[in-house]
Amino acid sequence: MKLKYMIACTLGLITGISSCTLDYNPVSDFSDVTMGEKDDSGATNPFKNREEMFTQYTALYNRMRDNQEHWYLDALLLGDAHADNAYGGTTGAEVVPFETNSIDGGNSVIDRDWSRYLTDIATANKIIFYIDGVPDPTFAQSERNRWKAEAKIYRGMILFDMTRIWGSIPVITTIAGDITSDNIEEVYPSYFPKQNTQAEVYAQIEKDLTEALADAPNNNPADKTRLSKTVARALLAKVYAEKTLRDYAKVITYCDQVLADGISLEKEYDTLFGMNATNTDCKARNTSESILELQYPAGNGNWVNWMFGRNLANWEESFTWAKWVTPSRDLIKAYEDEGDQVRYEESIVYYECKWSNYYPANHYPFMYKCRSSYSNIIKLRLADILLLKAEALILKESPDLSGAASILNQIRNRAKLKPLSATVTSSKEAMITALLKERRLELAFEGQRWFDLCRLDKVESVMNSVYRKDSGRKAQAYAFDSNSYLLPLPQSAIDQNENLVQNPGY
Repeated sequence: MKLKYMIACTLGLITGISSCTLDYNPVSDFSDVTMGEKDDSGATNPFKNREEMFTQYTALYNRMRDNQEHWYLDALLLGDAHADNAYGGTTGAEVVPFETNSIDGGNSVIDRDWSRYLTDIATANKIIFYIDGVPDPTFAQSERNRWKAEAKIYRGMILFDMTRIWGSIPVITTIAGDITSDNIEEVYPSYFPKQNTQAEVYAQIEKDLTEALADAPNNNPADKTRLSKTVARALLAKVYAEKTLRDYAKVITYCDQVLADGISLEKEYDTLFGMNATNTDCKARNTSESILELQYPAGNGNWVNWMFGRNLANWEESFTWAKWVTPSRDLIKAYEDEGDQVRYEESIVYYECKWSNYYPANHYPFMYKCRSSYSNIIKLRLADILLLKAEALILKESPDLSGAASILNQIRNRAKLKPLSATVTSSKEAMITALLKERRLELAFEGQRWFDLCRLDKVESVMNSVYRKDSGRKAQAYAFDSNSYLLPLPQSAIDQNENLVQNPGY
């Protein structure tokens, strides 16, 4: 709904119209109430029974599984191609700016992601806001509490993604009602909310995740698709590592709790992303290392795989055009310099193709962690959380370099690499460098690299130098500076909502 339409409705009220129902709600995908019963206060609950709420609960998980564009495709474009791990991959006007540092508010990827994240939040809010008032005596309170906890984890996770991308964003925790002449002043902010500061956003994330711990389901080794207590703990470890809420003691505590929940590293790295011998399914689901993953068995195909390379389950499918997120020469060199053959071969593959945007067509590298329509998408896994613990041990007030080195060496051992030298493990600065490199090689093409650089204030030093040493990267449009840590808000959202303010530098 455009702001001018809101103004028109308001003018209609002034001239005698008693109410107007808006035909589009920019912060929720549910506005007009078409079913449900009124409670004692007169408020309408759109869900009459458990069955109807279960439909909404299922919709939340379906959104998480099926909306792969912003959850995975765009996350890798930002996390890896906007960093030094990858090139944009295609010549598309929406993709190239991530590689050249020329993103603006008109970028269609930014616009898509903003809109879809807000719809994610609206999906969770319907559960959180309405579930306790569902007038169904057979709907057990314990089940209501569990579903609400899962929705809070989901909302906290989405808010975390959003604030890391855009900084100050609207924190929406309610459902916008219909506007009438009696309540326009009260309801108007629900349709056109102001931005909250990052401190306020993180406070809501912290609240959602900690409150969810009481009633969320326990980790289930046989089903890592659920928003469990372990997911909340892993997210809290990541949240407390960020500058806004930074608390290294809590990072360590929540990392240890994830381990206590039974999560452990897989013995072999290729178990995480590999295929079975006949390429008819992924190698494993619900691995011991996985904390949260999206799964795509037969009938629920991972369609986004062909945006990155070949579909090993259907060799020629959609392999006639340039793919997104092409591995960079700088990343390839990093693997080669470290002698890291294990993770190199699981992260990058070479095919012959019909284009030569960045490399010769007869030997072209592709991102390899999403290989087929059966591949899992791993949202959270233990190696990431362990390396965050190592980061906390290095950077806390009284550094524990030995403890951090033990974690890094555990990760390196799986990759068949030698332990860090004493020269490295005895120096805090050298350990920070080693940590960043280890996270880069371990988590490449998992959307982490950009946020690692932001969290540790390395954007300018790393990104302004990579264009000089990486001969395949498109020319840098603008230097990275203190404003580069956040992306622009979509201009369409600002045009729609006059309360939104563009980030500095855009």
